[in-house]
Amino acid sequence: MYTLFCTFAKENLNLMKRKRILLTGATGTMGEAGLREIHARKERFDLTLLVRPSRKNRKLMKSYTSCENINIVWGDLCNYNDVARAVEGADYVLHVGGMVSPAADHYPEQTLHVNTLAAQNIVRAVKAQPKPDAVKVVYIGSVAQTGDRQAPLHWARTGDPIAPSVFDYYAISKCLAERIFAESGLKYWVSLRQSGILYAGILRNIDPIMFHVPIREVLEWATVEDSGRLLANICEDSVPETFWGKFYNIGSGAEYRLTNYRFEQLLLKNSLGLPPEKLFASNMFATRNFHGQWYLDSDRLEEILHFRAGTPVEEYFAGLQKQLPWFFALARYVPAIFMRLFLRYLAHHKRFGTLGWLRNDDKEHIAAYFGSREEWEKIPDWKTLADFKLANEEDAVRLNHGYDEQKDLSKLNIDDMQQAATFRGGKCLSPTMTEGDLHTPLEWECACGHRFTTSPTVVLLGGHWCPECFSKPWQYDAEAKRNPFFAQLWLAHHKGVNNDYSESIIDIKPIVHRISER
Repeated sequence: MYTLFCTFAKENLNLMKRKRILLTGATGTMGEAGLREIHARKERFDLTLLVRPSRKNRKLMKSYTSCENINIVWGDLCNYNDVARAVEGADYVLHVGGMVSPAADHYPEQTLHVNTLAAQNIVRAVKAQPKPDAVKVVYIGSVAQTGDRQAPLHWARTGDPIAPSVFDYYAISKCLAERIFAESGLKYWVSLRQSGILYAGILRNIDPIMFHVPIREVLEWATVEDSGRLLANICEDSVPETFWGKFYNIGSGAEYRLTNYRFEQLLLKNSLGLPPEKLFASNMFATRNFHGQWYLDSDRLEEILHFRAGTPVEEYFAGLQKQLPWFFALARYVPAIFMRLFLRYLAHHKRFGTLGWLRNDDKEHIAAYFGSREEWEKIPDWKTLADFKLANEEDAVRLNHGYDEQKDLSKLNIDDMQQAATFRGGKCLSPTMTEGDLHTPLEWECACGHRFTTSPTVVLLGGHWCPECFSKPWQYDAEAKRNPFFAQLWLAHHKGVNNDYSESIIDIKPIVHRISER
């Protein structure tokens, strides 16, 4: 009887110790990897999933409906009551869900609505909890937030200017959502900016936007396995208090810092046995206006969360081949000329195809992605295009953040804030601050005279600035003239070029104002 009692007590004690985690986006690439990893630790975690009740999602979630430590809330991120039901009782909220590319490119207005409203609903639901200061909220941002980083500015870090590429409404939505969390007043929040994710289904994404990726630019990839492990590790007791309230870049490390040319080589060699030169013309790819960077600071996240497997990159790509759908094996027997013709057809897509823009004389897209038609005509052949070298980390060009970064964060004071604001063309209007307090909001003014309130963390560590100016996206020529912080990035590759996209942008002011009103 005593043994039975002890067993019962032990089991209930373990149940009491389990942390309750809410995960959004469990049917997506990163979310599903997180679901598997967290579920594997079911002795420590109870998991709630907020899943949209589509037929496809119900099929994907079928194997999890009978799991005792998984509770599925069928609902919508845009419905506050659904979000509130899912957040109830959570110790952690891992917000991975939302609209992503390529759907985000096809439905930009919906993407702006969904991704920002979801963030607002989560913050509101957490604040409605009996103990909101006990809930830890993780937001998954995007490398797209800092936009195009061509050499020699291909090495980047958090705190660099927020600068979504032109026409990238997904990036705009991620910037707005990130700021919602960072300015929420929640005690525990963190924003992790996800890079491109490597996973077996990556070759299924056959879409004209594949040609928006410049061959000579870079990306520090994150494997899907590392990404899933990261989500689970955040919920462990070993994560220090100092982790929270900051911004981080996600990447799988030095092995996964690839040029886009090298990525194409590895992917196509292992899937189709062909080099990119056999499938694409060199002038099918944009030459700028995407997003991607090698990180100067992604190791910070690894030092805290220890999520990287460290698999050699060539071994990883070889492993992807074994997971590809069966029909990719047949593609090896299709003459390259037919595949090349199909890909060229994609590139001629009227709305998203690089060659389609040229055929239809879409001046705004030609300017954004090539500079001009004349610049497109100068794109060299593959042999010349693939012959380039990039600076390594030791020789990296670092953007100036406008304050003394050698100082410990705990020593930053109002003088540093004023210096940073001046470098952004504005002012810090607050007369004082507590030394080292980067979370209490201060009052600022941009070069246009817009006044706004936000924390030093958002400005110095996040790279954000005036929300009113941000509501008029891609007026980057004008911003560079008044903001030296931004100019050092933009003018490196756009000096003397006309970049006025005001006639074709979607008005995001109502969304920005809706956010500020709440």
